[in-house]
Amino acid sequence: MTTDEGLPAERREFLSALGKHRLLFTATLTGLTDEQAAARTTVSELCLGGLVKHVGRTEARWAAFAREGAAAFPAFEDTDWQARADSFRLLPGETVAEVLADYAAVAARTDDLVRTADLDLAHDLPQAPWFERERWSVRRVLLHLVAEIAQHAGHADLLREAIDGRKSMG
Repeated sequence: MTTDEGLPAERREFLSALGKHRLLFTATLTGLTDEQAAARTTVSELCLGGLVKHVGRTEARWAAFAREGAAAFPAFEDTDWQARADSFRLLPGETVAEVLADYAAVAARTDDLVRTADLDLAHDLPQAPWFERERWSVRRVLLHLVAEIAQHAGHADLLREAIDGRKSMG
């Protein structure tokens, strides 16, 4: 019996959905060199390694929001735009193995949140031009993370396909 079998169905469903989309997402880096993972294959700044960094940082920030509220996000006016841009790139010295290990650690912490958090706990969203003034529950944050990871898995498939024709599901 796994430790998750005794969890309520809703929590098991979150863990399953997050796990599935993370697997599809990270599978796009399978077999790539660090150079390939750092390559820009479209006109955008995105590369596969950077995309994994970005999703990991985003997931960590939303999990912190679920626990702590809007303080988990920097004030919009304090955003370090260069650091944000760098989060979409695999920088010199960074490796596929490192970004995948970092993301696995983030995922494990998020999964612990799924197992233990009060799903009804809600916080006001931080002030930013892209957020409405509303409150999100932990449950809403988890739904957002599933959507975020799935969306970026699609981006990753396109980037990988441009490298060697492979994609996560074919």
